[in-house]
Amino acid sequence: MTAHPAATAAMLAIGDELLSGRTKDKNIGHLAELLTLAGIDLKEVRIIGDEPHFIADTLNTLRRSYDYVFTSGGIGPTHDDLTADAVAAAFGLPIGEHPDAVDILSDYYAGRGLEFTAARRRMTRTPEGAILIENPVSKAPGFRVDNVFVMAGVPQIFQAMLGNVMATLPAGQAIRSVAIPCPFGEGDIGDPLRSLSQSHPGVSIGSYPKFDGDSYSTEIVLRSRDDRALDSAAAAVSAMLDDLRQARPATAG
Repeated sequence: MTAHPAATAAMLAIGDELLSGRTKDKNIGHLAELLTLAGIDLKEVRIIGDEPHFIADTLNTLRRSYDYVFTSGGIGPTHDDLTADAVAAAFGLPIGEHPDAVDILSDYYAGRGLEFTAARRRMTRTPEGAILIENPVSKAPGFRVDNVFVMAGVPQIFQAMLGNVMATLPAGQAIRSVAIPCPFGEGDIGDPLRSLSQSHPGVSIGSYPKFDGDSYSTEIVLRSRDDRALDSAAAAVSAMLDDLRQARPATAG
């Protein structure tokens, strides 16, 4: 049976507040976790400010490079929420109020006894032909154009929207991972680990150093979609560590 390559994805996190440090992003990690579970490879994440031409240019680069692009931020009711306009510009589409979005928000604010102001109506604007993404938290929808999914930046809302999006995407083969604790620093394991990685090309092998104040250690993480290849590489890493333990004690880096 022919193996199909995994789908790829990128994320574009939008907002001056992210770049200033005023807001700490919580959406990137959540997206990465869900994509990994779905067997979709997140290849790139970019964070940019609220400048429409930069958003449009970056979006065009990403959507032509990856199967899916997920954006967060910039679709609220204020003057600096410019993502919808930038997405329309990127695709060369006109933008206007989506009639379904108007109905959703009109009913929502009427039910709360609030005026459906011009600012709130801004959240109904989408590029022509966009498909709405349901927002079960605050009702203002996100939207999809081609392979681009445009969602809110508020983590609770982003996560709710993303849950609806993920249900529509074809799942690939999930990546399995194994973490192996290593009492040696990276300086001790660098050469044998490089050789081991070359002999197991179907497995991604990463080393992550730790320091407890006195000595260095490492966590070795192996990732693959091929269970047999992963198990073989994990056994090889364990054997490598046994050899190192017999040859010399752990050193400080």
